[in-house]
Amino acid sequence: MSDNGWFVGVDPGDTETAAGRIREGSADSPEDWPARAVEAGFADSEEAYYSLLREASIAAARAGVVERERAGDRQLMHAIRAMDDCDRTANELAERVAEWAGSLFDEVGAGVDGARAVAARDPADPNEERVVALAERVVELDEEATALRSYIERTAPEVAPNLSRLAGPVLATRLIAIAGGLDALAKKPSGTVQVLGAEDALFAHLRGRAPSPKHGIIFTHEYVRGTHPDERGSAARALAGKLAIAARVDHYSGELKPALERELDERMERIRSRGDA
Repeated sequence: MSDNGWFVGVDPGDTETAAGRIREGSADSPEDWPARAVEAGFADSEEAYYSLLREASIAAARAGVVERERAGDRQLMHAIRAMDDCDRTANELAERVAEWAGSLFDEVGAGVDGARAVAARDPADPNEERVVALAERVVELDEEATALRSYIERTAPEVAPNLSRLAGPVLATRLIAIAGGLDALAKKPSGTVQVLGAEDALFAHLRGRAPSPKHGIIFTHEYVRGTHPDERGSAARALAGKLAIAARVDHYSGELKPALERELDERMERIRSRGDA
């Protein structure tokens, strides 16, 4: 029987359909598929079958890569990295603007706000034109970073509702990006989630040069940063445990589980009460 072969009913020249069959199909047991394909008239020989199979497999792999790269978590990863690039570049250029503008104008402010003030000036000569134009680029980068943050805040709850609810959209996206995707994050134990973003400190610890890090980027969460230093380790473990569960729920079902947030709030209340005692 060749009823469940990927090639059944497929035109040998229709690589797209063949690729779809390979990606979505399955068989109950192994078969001599080359011989079955020749018997069914799909290929003239086993060599021809393998040639068609290779083309279809490459097309299937390419389609899988495109689908994966266009997935919501991948788009968030691009967005958070682009936002950080815009922020970093804007701040670096703002320093250059402050230095340059300081040689041309009185009372030049620092940072992006200072560049924004320079960008609002009316240049009086070619020197001022260039520094004002540079300041305008700083403002544009800062505005793009703000737009990217807004995109992340809108999109992350759709892609990872539970993780976004517990961590906030931006931190949730950072965790996804560092892990390499929502699927990768969902497979990590809570202890790994706890120290994501602290890889340098972790490697130093493994070499015996530093103590074990208690937390990575989850330190930016109020439940860790705002907890008494003596209890931050416990707070980080509690938060990481719930974030790991949230990532798994988001990846495997996508169903919002409000109980996760309630459980985390109750656990953190107990931890913080110890620190206040």
